[in-house]
Amino acid sequence: MMRWSPARPPRPRCPHRRLRHLLIRELPPGLAPGASTLRAWASASFVGARHIFPCALAAGEAEPMRRALQERLGALEWRLPGHIVADVLVECGRDPRTLRIEILTVED
Repeated sequence: MMRWSPARPPRPRCPHRRLRHLLIRELPPGLAPGASTLRAWASASFVGARHIFPCALAAGEAEPMRRALQERLGALEWRLPGHIVADVLVECGRDPRTLRIEILTVED
């Protein structure tokens, strides 16, 4: 006797590598991303991940760069198949020459 079992639809692939590639293209010269991480994220209605990219400034102050980058990255239309960028946050790090970029993606 064969039993029918509904198969779950395939989940979209994790966009972390593509997101890192797109982010690097948007970063200004002198801002180098470090080792990135991601954390799973979910709400009552959505499933996704928080992608965290620490960056180091070659020179200059982090705060003016943070403001400019927040505006620039927040206005971008990210192309991530199967995912939507829901939020972008750019924060100054503990060191005056570091920034932390956090991007929240949700499955489409």
